Amino acid sequence: MPSVLEDFFQTYFVNPIMLNQGYNLINTTIYATILVIAAYLIYNALNKLHVKIDRRLGMSIAPFIIFGSASRVLVDANIFFSFLFITPLIYFVIFSATFITLIAALFIERKRKIPYYKTMTTTGIVFAAIPFALLAAHANNFSFNANALFLILAFFAPWPILFHFIRWKESNKVVASVQMFDATNTFVSLNFFGYLEQHFLPKLFIGQFGPASFIIVKAVAVIAALVLIDKYSDDRNFNNYLKLVIGILGSATSTRDFLRLVIGV
Repeated sequence: MPSVLEDFFQTYFVNPIMLNQGYNLINTTIYATILVIAAYLIYNALNKLHVKIDRRLGMSIAPFIIFGSASRVLVDANIFFSFLFITPLIYFVIFSATFITLIAALFIERKRKIPYYKTMTTTGIVFAAIPFALLAAHANNFSFNANALFLILAFFAPWPILFHFIRWKESNKVVASVQMFDATNTFVSLNFFGYLEQHFLPKLFIGQFGPASFIIVKAVAVIAALVLIDKYSDDRNFNNYLKLVIGILGSATSTRDFLRLVIGV
């Protein structure tokens, strides 16, 4: 029995990381389940800490997302290698850094009356500067991809313009724009530069209908999710939290893909 479990774990969890095989149905299901449980526990923890889910919290988390994505690019660029900075472990690492910083920032707020988000944002910027400094130090190994930058901006631009003219909550516009930026990066990467999709569900749609289908599917899914959140939940704090989670998931992958494309990794 142990050997069967070891083979199962090796096949569906270790090999996809070691051999860069991407995601499969088994590990996707497990990771999604862990994400839902973790999101629930984090929400309860934030409530107990009396942290309001608002724009200030989102802005203070943003540098940590950039830190994680840029660190992942360091691995992609072979500047260094660590299992801690490969999915899914990188999510635990970045969450730990973010949450520990939040606890420290709340303590400082209580003792020194400095708003937690100022301490947290400053710390996050320092963290984010580290991988960018390493990328800059190895700039000779990269080549700026101006074509990728132009294509990303060209295909993404219609979305914020469209959202600007739609009567919709500002939070929904921001989250939807972040997710469509992610979809745009995926489309440009696959359609113009020969990258491969590694996530299980997107790979099914893209394999069947082509890279452009991912933009359509993501737009429908994200907009529908945001509409349903607003329609069926009256808890503003919980609504903001769900939107924050959706935004984090989109910004983490889109930032990594964007950096990889622009520096030619």
